[in-house]
Amino acid sequence: MSEPEPPQGSSEAGENWQQMVQAVLGIALLIGAVAMFHYYAPATVQTPQADDLQKQVRALSQQVAQLEKDQAMPALVLSRYRNSIGYIYGIYQVGFANHPAAIRSRVSGTGFLVGDGLLATNRHVAEPWYGDAEAEDLMHRGASAVLESLVVFFPGSMSPVSLTPGSVSPTGDLAVLRIEDKNSVRGLAVLPLAKGIALPGELVTVIGYPMGIAGMVAKSPTGIYQRLAYRHNDITAASELAALSLIRPSTTCGHLGDVVGEKLIYDAPTAHGGSGGPVFNSNAEVIGVNSAYIDGFSGGSLGFSIDALRPLIAEAEKKH
Repeated sequence: MSEPEPPQGSSEAGENWQQMVQAVLGIALLIGAVAMFHYYAPATVQTPQADDLQKQVRALSQQVAQLEKDQAMPALVLSRYRNSIGYIYGIYQVGFANHPAAIRSRVSGTGFLVGDGLLATNRHVAEPWYGDAEAEDLMHRGASAVLESLVVFFPGSMSPVSLTPGSVSPTGDLAVLRIEDKNSVRGLAVLPLAKGIALPGELVTVIGYPMGIAGMVAKSPTGIYQRLAYRHNDITAASELAALSLIRPSTTCGHLGDVVGEKLIYDAPTAHGGSGGPVFNSNAEVIGVNSAYIDGFSGGSLGFSIDALRPLIAEAEKKH
């Protein structure tokens, strides 16, 4: 017995249904493709803007990181190199043989370690008569200049260390002194000297002993200040400060305003006693030696480039 055949109309309806489903799927795929194009097209168009934004974010992040580094630099160099930056005290005289000294005075300054037993400073600290018009006039008339004593107090050390001549610049206010007892500075860090060129506008940190003993006494606890306030030019006051671990340098900050040959001009404040201190850049490297300031002008601190110091270090090392 033969099976009944499906109605012809039912077969045609099934085919029509399949075609409709395929058409709907095709339209759906087309709509999906158009939607995806519209969705991704704006992102493609905005890609350059996104790249620019990312570059700006990276640049701002670098600037913030640099600012944080600059702000931390004074504390970093002070904690890392404080003990290698000493307070120099000396007594000198200028006079003629067989006569009382025409000039007898004190000298106060700063020095920092630049080698094995070598201390960088200013020439007017190593040779206090340098640049002194009265002393130089006497010397032109035959007088002699003599250092009675020259010592350096390092932070953390209970007693001073004697200094002897090393080398001096014939043209600039720079000098290198020798430390007599090199064992007294064993373990102290030699300050790193910058190899690059100092550029105007960069941040600088100056460390030293502005106002000398008077400046350190002023920072002392009340009881010590009251006891030493009227003896701030006396070496015994410095010795007492050393015994109490109060030989402590000060830090000032500013910006390098200009570089003229071997001279650096910056606005970090300084004062007498700060002469010979290191001038750091933002990489914690020494770019110069603090030398002088222009009275009444806050932007007029002067120093000498570290490149002018290198030959003096080499000369002093040969004499060892």
